[in-house]
Amino acid sequence: MSVNRRTLLGAAATAPVWGALPYRSARAQAANTIRIGVLNDQSALYRDISGPGSTQCVEMAVKESGITQSGINVEVVQADHQNKPDVGSTVARQWFDRDGVDVIVDVPTSSVALAVNTLTRERNKVFLNSGAATSDLTGSACSPNTIHWTYDTYMLANGTGGAMVRAGGNTWFFITADYAFGHALERDTTAFVTAAGGRVLGGVRTPFPGTTDFSSFLQQAQRSRARVIGLANAGGDTINSIKQAAEFRITRGGTKLAGLLVFITDVHSLGLEVAQGLVLTETFYWDLNDRTRAFTQRLGNMPGGLRPSMVQAGCYSAVLHYLKAVKEMGAAAAKASGAEAVAKMKAMPADDDAFGQGTIRADGRKIHPAYLFEVKQPSESKGAWDYYKLVATIPADEAFRPLAQGGCSLVRS
Repeated sequence: MSVNRRTLLGAAATAPVWGALPYRSARAQAANTIRIGVLNDQSALYRDISGPGSTQCVEMAVKESGITQSGINVEVVQADHQNKPDVGSTVARQWFDRDGVDVIVDVPTSSVALAVNTLTRERNKVFLNSGAATSDLTGSACSPNTIHWTYDTYMLANGTGGAMVRAGGNTWFFITADYAFGHALERDTTAFVTAAGGRVLGGVRTPFPGTTDFSSFLQQAQRSRARVIGLANAGGDTINSIKQAAEFRITRGGTKLAGLLVFITDVHSLGLEVAQGLVLTETFYWDLNDRTRAFTQRLGNMPGGLRPSMVQAGCYSAVLHYLKAVKEMGAAAAKASGAEAVAKMKAMPADDDAFGQGTIRADGRKIHPAYLFEVKQPSESKGAWDYYKLVATIPADEAFRPLAQGGCSLVRS
């Protein structure tokens, strides 16, 4: 099977410029062709956790879905949203209105995801979010056209934040990326800390994107004498924060760092000497079990020689499930109403090698287990990318926010 892939690249900082994609309105597009747009960070601090690797995972999902055997064609396009809501909205609008894209996938950076979420509902298309974390996507901003697939800020707070409090970390100071994701992660973690009898002593918000020097923020956190410094950031920001904390010996005296969103690619960048002992929560790890190892082996070589992140694995899983729904509905029906396609996905149980069995709730939250890991010491690692040891499994029905607590308008009381 051949996948027809056209690449769309974000260009200059002033305005996005895309490669030559022939003008084709949604009406003129062939009725049996599904077009998937992978929208993410192709060039900056979230490239390793999403970027070209997500596109590779989407293409593998298309190949493994067997959808062409049903006479349905699939095209995959990609674009760089540069972590900017205005750029992401412009790409999404062009894809929906001009280029006949039926579903947008990935979209790290919560502020961009929230913008795409709104546009998707307006155009009655489909949004399969894997990269963005804000739990508002299944709460106040929930939509019949969106599924939040891989993880969210509630799950991270429940996993990593809860574990730190149980280990005695009852006073916190937050270093928070100043956009929707950071705010939501700080909010959700604060709720767990205070519910357990802990206290938040303070916090500081760092400009996003573009911050590379976290030394003054770390020193401010140290002066608070909090037992835990919560890093409500991600990607390159988390890597820089942890590296600089080590350089300034911030953790001497018993202070702990809580990387509230740490990916395996971050641990790889840090190295085990620096990252050892970090506690983190993920929903996918390439070496978790036989099925995740099989998925990773089939995926093959990834950009930069990396292993798949949970975001990239989520893109595979979400698209595979979407295409199963398309096969049952037929391409014409799936293209006619994104909300109906999402409803079909919710009615079907999910099962794949990346996440195993799962379901999709009325609020659009994909449900599967989460895993609390500790980063291995160098002496414990048996080879390349052998970084995690499993501390605890959080069952699917406990990992995510209870359905009734999110405030989603789609949930009937």
